[in-house]
Amino acid sequence: MSLFSRSFVATALLALSCSAAQAASLDEVQKAGVLKVCTPGDYKPFSFALPDGSFEGLDVDLVASLAASLGVKPQFVKTSWAKLMDDFTGGACDIAVGGISVTLERQKRAWFSVPYMVNGKTPLVRCADVSRYQTVAAIDQAGVKVVANPGGSNERFARANFKTAQLTIHTDNITIFNEVLSGRADVFVTESAETLVQQKLNPGLCAVNPDKPLQYGEMAYLLPRGDTLTKAYVDQWLHLIRAQGDYQRITAKWLN
Repeated sequence: MSLFSRSFVATALLALSCSAAQAASLDEVQKAGVLKVCTPGDYKPFSFALPDGSFEGLDVDLVASLAASLGVKPQFVKTSWAKLMDDFTGGACDIAVGGISVTLERQKRAWFSVPYMVNGKTPLVRCADVSRYQTVAAIDQAGVKVVANPGGSNERFARANFKTAQLTIHTDNITIFNEVLSGRADVFVTESAETLVQQKLNPGLCAVNPDKPLQYGEMAYLLPRGDTLTKAYVDQWLHLIRAQGDYQRITAKWLN
């Protein structure tokens, strides 16, 4: 057998081996009857942990649809933005959801589904200050107090763009909005969808140009790296729920 033939056979066997492993990954979910879902659960409207231990939100409803399509139940695994990638790559769950921004750093360690939402970085400020904080340059000024939550793309955006403003990392993503309302902070930059929800929940806070974000962004689901079967299935499921109108119905419930 020639060197080329041996190489071709080895490659084919490796592909078959990988396909079998990937098929088993999806099969194991169905055999177990459970889809394990990592989520921080502190990010309205995508995923929010309730006092009784259950979760609600746009991604919670969507992943319930995904689980139903597989004939299994979703089982949510609480994580944090700082621990998300370690928990996911460590095998704590089969998929991760909850308003996860697509980043190249995350792509190095896992795969993403096709994006299900375009959702860029948008300032959330006191309503009286909307005209003051229209751009990154306007925010990055001495005396401006910026707040960010740790471990995710919000912190990375803040550290990359705000070198002159005073930056504080606030560890509780649920109470971070009170920092701006109270005046302890002036600006919180997060995804536009969150700013739209939080300005409704917190009178006095306003999103700054949510239809024209400071930075383009996409949201997608984290999937196991190298598992082509799972990625193909999730991508096709997303395509079908869009085509059939289920995606629009669920997003309208949480965003309108």
